[in-house]
Amino acid sequence: MKLIRYGEPNREQIGVQLEGKNFDVSALGGDYNEAFFEDNGLARLEEFVKANETTLVEIPEGTRLGSPVARPSKIVCIGLNYKDHAAETNAPIPAEPIIFMKSTTSLVGPNDDIILPKGSVKTDWEVEFGIVITKKASYVSESDAMDYVAGYVLHNDVSEREYQLERGGTWDKGKGCDTFAPVGPFLATKDEIEDINNVRLWLSVNGQLMQDGNTKNLIFNVPYIVSYISQFMTLLPGDIISTGTPAGVGLGFKPPVYLKPGDVVELGADGLGTSRQVVKAYGAH
Repeated sequence: MKLIRYGEPNREQIGVQLEGKNFDVSALGGDYNEAFFEDNGLARLEEFVKANETTLVEIPEGTRLGSPVARPSKIVCIGLNYKDHAAETNAPIPAEPIIFMKSTTSLVGPNDDIILPKGSVKTDWEVEFGIVITKKASYVSESDAMDYVAGYVLHNDVSEREYQLERGGTWDKGKGCDTFAPVGPFLATKDEIEDINNVRLWLSVNGQLMQDGNTKNLIFNVPYIVSYISQFMTLLPGDIISTGTPAGVGLGFKPPVYLKPGDVVELGADGLGTSRQVVKAYGAH
């Protein structure tokens, strides 16, 4: 299944995508949030869709899409998880996964604007393969990790490099600004992705291809990441894990290239659809 949320920000309704068309399933009740996943929501949704397939109401084309997951308890990210990206940023290959957090208030829809923070001159792009958790996970083994996965999402891990690298302390400062986590267009359940270890992901800026990677080049793969994070914190249903970005970020260019107002960022991944964000200056939206 492909789960969507649609409508005005903070007032989204739930839906599904079937054969490329979006349909309303709000009669199921609730939202795609922690309670939904915890209460066997995916199975209930599948039954609801099967029972009502011929009467589902199609959502008008052009309707805004929100993040396919309502604001989760946390967005956990893995840094430097592709060898080519570590190399382009002159960073050593990590011996263990690097974990950082994105603020949940950075979460937006797949086609919402990216708003540059006040005074920002080093805002960057990062296409990533995201994991959504389906049940509470603590001290999970790698062999059992996939039992805790609901599905996958496309994520642009927008990053302000000055805040991240030059302002002292943790990376989180450059990762959690408003609009810095466009997610979607949909959540693809596990069965939708044939091989999570062979997913192409790409990103372009103003029509120029910047990133073109594949999850087969992840240093730490999906089951390992889920298991690893669960040794340090409890993952809750609906939590999002972003697995890292391949080479081609603006920081890696010589000289670096960063986003400016008017730029158009487009990204996609096999089985996870595409998204598009327009970059705007703070206060101009």
